Amino acid sequence: MSKKLNGTVIVTYRCNARCNMCNRYKAPSDPKDEISIETIRKLPEMYFTNITGGEPFIREDIKDIVRELRKKSDRIVISTNGFFTDKIIDLCKEFPDIGIRISIEGLEQTNNEIRGLPDGFNRGYTTLKKLREMGMKDVGFGMTVQDRNAPDLCELYKLSDELGMEFATASLHNSFYFVEAKNIIHDRPMVAEHFEELVNRLLKSNSPKKWFRAYFNHGLINYIYGQKRLLPCDMSFDTFFIDPYGDVMPCNGTKDKEVMGNLNTMSWDELWNSEQAERVRKVVRNCDRNCWMIGSVSPAMHKYIWVPAWWVIRHKFKALFMKKPYSMYELKVVRDYRDGKVTKEELDKCSTCDMCAVANDGLKK
Repeated sequence: MSKKLNGTVIVTYRCNARCNMCNRYKAPSDPKDEISIETIRKLPEMYFTNITGGEPFIREDIKDIVRELRKKSDRIVISTNGFFTDKIIDLCKEFPDIGIRISIEGLEQTNNEIRGLPDGFNRGYTTLKKLREMGMKDVGFGMTVQDRNAPDLCELYKLSDELGMEFATASLHNSFYFVEAKNIIHDRPMVAEHFEELVNRLLKSNSPKKWFRAYFNHGLINYIYGQKRLLPCDMSFDTFFIDPYGDVMPCNGTKDKEVMGNLNTMSWDELWNSEQAERVRKVVRNCDRNCWMIGSVSPAMHKYIWVPAWWVIRHKFKALFMKKPYSMYELKVVRDYRDGKVTKEELDKCSTCDMCAVANDGLKK
């Protein structure tokens, strides 16, 4: 029996939000071209599936999509902005074992400014509370940290902790998926300080899951300073993305869309073992973007478990004696920047930001 994979299904590029770090809403997919139930049935067995967009609850057949994917996957989590409360509640009544992650980019004013959704914070927060009241266990926040919302990071974590919810983080990325090439952190030390505080709070918790989340956030500091990934990237080997057009890709972090094959016209085995898929895997092996997104890092943390585990053991030991067991200055590049050995301009060149680039939108031509 072939091993199960980690999959992300991008069911639409349509979105009702207007986020300042993502231009996907400017390049939506055409509903008639979007991935069909027939194509979803051709997906392989998965141990984890993320359903995302765009905004997945824009799909009128989202229930049918979930119903089919539950036959394929051990666990499903849907990423959403939480705006369509009634549709989300209705779906979760039928599928109470799925996970829901609602993107909230800070406290009320900050979130609404960043996401461009009037009353977006209250809509998302209301959805979360209603899911909790229903008895849903796998619910939580997702936050993409940037200069504008970094000061809200720990306050939002505190809110999620009080509600007993999951708290996922990311930082700015540039790729065809976001239709963006100019995202960049401007004040790295300020943003890193807020991540440092979050890492220490996670390490001080009694939850092993949060201890490993601390490692992930340590990696985000490393990422925003433009450094090499802390763990290898195995996207396209045991993990895949499929877009609204049926194109199977290694990930959503490449500058241009890298296509392994199209599932609308091929069987899964034919696609996964094709020459084109092998060519894309070579591209992945030589990729220098050093992304640090949960879609690629979570499988790597499981595969190379001894790396984050040793980091956790060392810092939990420190936590026995220190109020702050973690310091961002553990990273050499952070010390070098503080000491003037590396400049902001040099770090900017290490990022994926390209002010002269025209972002590829990954749309069907």
